[in-house]
Amino acid sequence: MSPKALAVASVVFIALAAPAGAFAGPRVAALQVTLQARGLYAGTIDGVRGPGTIAGVRRFQRRRGLTVDGIVGPQTRRALGRYARHRFGTRLLSTGKSGWDVAALQFALAVHGFPCGTFDGGFGSHTGAALRRFQRWSHLAADGVAGPAAYSALRRHRPRPPYALRRPVSAGIGDRFGPRGNRFHAGLDFPASYGTVVRAAASGRVVRAGWHAGGFGYLVELAHRGRVRTMYAHLASIRVRRGQRVSAGARVGRVGASGHATGPHLHFEVRVRGAAVDPLPALR
Repeated sequence: MSPKALAVASVVFIALAAPAGAFAGPRVAALQVTLQARGLYAGTIDGVRGPGTIAGVRRFQRRRGLTVDGIVGPQTRRALGRYARHRFGTRLLSTGKSGWDVAALQFALAVHGFPCGTFDGGFGSHTGAALRRFQRWSHLAADGVAGPAAYSALRRHRPRPPYALRRPVSAGIGDRFGPRGNRFHAGLDFPASYGTVVRAAASGRVVRAGWHAGGFGYLVELAHRGRVRTMYAHLASIRVRRGQRVSAGARVGRVGASGHATGPHLHFEVRVRGAAVDPLPALR
């Protein structure tokens, strides 16, 4: 193998051999999207190089008559075709582009709090909108084009809640913040009995209280110090009005199943300057 090919193989191997853990890597997520499109991977697009991902690579290699080692080296990457031609961060990405690097961009944006819908490797309007929101959050020109500045910003640590929050409902946690299927779940779900009291996670001001046409059903949104907002979705009823000041622990509504919900639960989100963050580390 030539030195150049060896270097490429090393980069790809390192990217795909990250230890298991949440959000291990956009490149692994892009590989999972590729395998899923070929019917070789049925798991969650989570960026984790787990047994399902390795098995999918092996099946692909066996199908193409390649060395079956579960590693995406130069030969395997070439066999994946045009989709895998561009590695993440090596070209400008904008509306109309498609490929491995677009899928990686979609995953990286979601991890940083700006989900754009389905991880599919196609740069459409949703990806463009998410990228512009991320660019504004990062104090970059919001032109909807992923270039060196955006890639550099995406390598930084993802945002976190800046202070502790109260648990909004007395219930266990169901679905958590992170990848779910081929999309990204931007909050925590608390399965609870219909009518369970929902309380403000911190003191603040009500900026939204009413029906949300986008699927959240009856929704309350609170603005807090430090440009933090919390959202309480799928409510059965609302106990506050827009503009009202509430204290931490105040009742804001009751658990329901309004909007796009399959059963009674509270969907709870925390956003910092518009970026969705994992609420769990902040909950007392």
